[in-house]
Amino acid sequence: MTYVVNGRSFDEEPGPGQCLRTFLRSLGHYGVKKGCDAGDCGACTVWLDGNPVHSCITPAFRAEGVEVTTIEGLGSPGQLHPMQRQFRDAPGFQCGFCTAGMIMTSATFTEAQKADLPRALKGNLCRCTGYRAIEDAVKGVVGVETAAPGKAVGTSVGAPAGDDVVTGRAEFTMDTDVHGMLHLKVVHSPHAHARIVSIDKSAALAVPGVRRVYTWEDVPRKRFSTAIHTDHLVDPDDTYILDDTVRFVGQRVAAVVADTVGAAEEGCRRVEVEYEELPAVFDPEAAMADGAPQLHTTDDPFVRDAVHNILLEIHSHIGDVDAGFAEADVIHEGTYSSPRVQHAHLETHGSIAWVENGRLNVRTSSQSPSIAKIKLSHLFALRPDQLRVFCKRVGGGFGGKQEVISEDLAALAALDTGRPVCFEYTREEEFTTASPRHPMTLKVRLGAKADGTLTAFQVRNVSNTGAYGNHGGETLFAGGAAVMIYRCPNKKYDGFSVYTNTVPSGALRGYGMTQPAFAVESAMDELARSLHLDPLELRRRNIVRPGDPLVALHDGPDDVMFNEDGLGKCIDLVDHAMARTVNEPPPGSGWLMGSGVASSLHETAPPTEHISEAWVTLGDDLVYELAVGTVEFGEGTSTAHVQIAAGQLGTTPSRIRLVQSDTDRTGFDTGAFASAGLFVAGNAVLRAANAVRDRILEFAAAHTGVHVVMCSLGDGEVVCGDQHVPLAELVALARARGIRFTAARKAYGSPRSVVSNTQGFKIAVHQVTGEIRVLYSVQATDAAVVINPAQVRGQVEGGVAQGIGFALTENYQVDAGGAMANPNLRNYRIPTYADVPRTELLLVKSADSFGPMGSKGMAECCVNPVAPALANALHDATGVRCRALPLTPERIYSRLRDNRPLRTAH
Repeated sequence: MTYVVNGRSFDEEPGPGQCLRTFLRSLGHYGVKKGCDAGDCGACTVWLDGNPVHSCITPAFRAEGVEVTTIEGLGSPGQLHPMQRQFRDAPGFQCGFCTAGMIMTSATFTEAQKADLPRALKGNLCRCTGYRAIEDAVKGVVGVETAAPGKAVGTSVGAPAGDDVVTGRAEFTMDTDVHGMLHLKVVHSPHAHARIVSIDKSAALAVPGVRRVYTWEDVPRKRFSTAIHTDHLVDPDDTYILDDTVRFVGQRVAAVVADTVGAAEEGCRRVEVEYEELPAVFDPEAAMADGAPQLHTTDDPFVRDAVHNILLEIHSHIGDVDAGFAEADVIHEGTYSSPRVQHAHLETHGSIAWVENGRLNVRTSSQSPSIAKIKLSHLFALRPDQLRVFCKRVGGGFGGKQEVISEDLAALAALDTGRPVCFEYTREEEFTTASPRHPMTLKVRLGAKADGTLTAFQVRNVSNTGAYGNHGGETLFAGGAAVMIYRCPNKKYDGFSVYTNTVPSGALRGYGMTQPAFAVESAMDELARSLHLDPLELRRRNIVRPGDPLVALHDGPDDVMFNEDGLGKCIDLVDHAMARTVNEPPPGSGWLMGSGVASSLHETAPPTEHISEAWVTLGDDLVYELAVGTVEFGEGTSTAHVQIAAGQLGTTPSRIRLVQSDTDRTGFDTGAFASAGLFVAGNAVLRAANAVRDRILEFAAAHTGVHVVMCSLGDGEVVCGDQHVPLAELVALARARGIRFTAARKAYGSPRSVVSNTQGFKIAVHQVTGEIRVLYSVQATDAAVVINPAQVRGQVEGGVAQGIGFALTENYQVDAGGAMANPNLRNYRIPTYADVPRTELLLVKSADSFGPMGSKGMAECCVNPVAPALANALHDATGVRCRALPLTPERIYSRLRDNRPLRTAH
């Protein structure tokens, strides 16, 4: 069969039933991505005779005799298609994994389709941007700016990989073909709790192409935690690579390695497992009760109370809450629950491992190759010099890749077989086995005087960590910061992280704060109404102010500094914005109008130790090489790091060559999470760039005889008094003397700052269908010094979009046996273009940050106030208070039916 792809002919025979996506990738067209393999996300979009199709659901044979165009054939870095140029210049991407599909779809639009993007883009999903940037790209709006030498900071310069992303040439984890590569697939448990009696491999090994079948008896019997932190002691070592006991539906039981994906999958189907089913428990309150099924043994040193399935409990108080409630004029009490939420990053988890020259190499989709290396070294008894872990561009993370969950099996098989091994998650495996946000149930009790002054603040948090405790303790601790935002002399926090026979929970944007923010901000809104106060006014009277202690779990000293009233300014900006904005109801009758607000505080780095090292070297080609371990997955740290270095070195971003996320080529980096990619790694970049600048100036001063204070580094030269010395001359002189202009510097996540956010919504709710439509969205944030305005805007917009999904559409449904019932993008329902409003961003500038040049990371915190602001707006519109998420039309309708609206419908 002959296929024509991007103008070239291929005489190839696809496999029986092979889809066009995998066929094109087998021909080397890696710009065709896998996001779902179900026709839901559009990341695999290609053209057949100029018409866009989802190649994952298009049989390969249908491409015979037609012209196939992929993103690589649309244009090249030197000759971009107009739509590629528009996506680069908007910029219309963050992680970039969806971008090829977005461009291939958008490049076919007529003017009529451009005018109706909610319909035209319904087949393409983005998890990062919030879609406004994509709209700008489609409509040709330019946001990228050019920076003058030394003036990059504060400018919306484009991403270093911009051209490669829009042409499909940017390498993601699976965009390679290693010769002789084997493929690994996993057998998953059908039971929520069972002991494995026996596993028969014989039928699986008889499948042609199957090379190995691994069970718990074939792997190192070492406990570890899949969670990634520098201090491994904060996470429980309660997990094995493969175990003889399964504790949730979907847990790994066996791994099959074969020549092809199909053979590995058939091998999995033929593995025969005999289980002894055990009693299971799915509710954390039931799991803590006497006599509940026990998940972990009492001799496990990492479990607080195995008999009652408690991984960790926290009890902390300041003052006397009982006395505080006794003096209150009004007491509010409510219980609020937040469900599991999946990250839904469009690139699924995956790793490729191989042994070369006696060293294990692991190419992986991770937020921290440095910590992944440490864990793999532990599991397989490898010295650090025997192992390299690295990342290419990562297709989204949001905390989901702050885990080691694909690297271990790929490494095991590569070490055993001596051949390269690929382990790539399916979309269903992402939903059923990767680590979603912790479901939490919080009981909030607030006491206040008649004037709104808080007298008592009590929170009880029960967090469902699932079958394993990877991030259970740290998110529970982070949730305690929910009591930090308001001044009150009497506070009490009781937290329980509880094991259940459900999928293990993990890290997700907001990290333990999103769920408590929903509870506390909803409760504050309810308290305000009981006091007959404006909800914003109640907040103003009680928020922490400069000079107040940031009292959360204890009243002792810590490393968080709070010197400016960013939160008060955020509240004022949103208040003014909401007052000046007038919105009409949607067409038709039956709409109820309402507005709501919510606020949050978030620390700019995690309380656990966070370390980053950066290296800067001036090369003979007069390009500065910047090496930093931070991974790029859409958070924009690569661009920010280049800007910081260019600013300190007096040059432009084009003269900074970035090397990143490779344990062989960069220094240690704890990882890109908790906004530390900017706050910590950015400081390391700043210090390393300054050190190189100082070395160059000192050398130039000695060479010219001019005092160093009279020397300045420019773009390609050093000015020493009235002398202009070319850098090329200085580099040549230094090299002749054996001197290199290079430096390494480290930074640590202490002291830390605080980011403030306030979100406001105006909405319409239909009293018959329960549908919510967002009419206006605004978020004010305490941004401090903005490194890249376009990126800050994109992070906030993306965070608001994720928060809207968390609040309205995303529903992780679990059946009576503990299994996820809707493990696909179509039924889980992350927001589409049509679901996300355009958010007005208001920036508060402050000077209380210890980040590089006074900046603050913005990627983590912006999601936190979104859900409570929507819940508060819903109550304002209808009089219905929903204390459980998501706010689906069915739930709203049932409540509206039972509770007559407080306001007149339009």
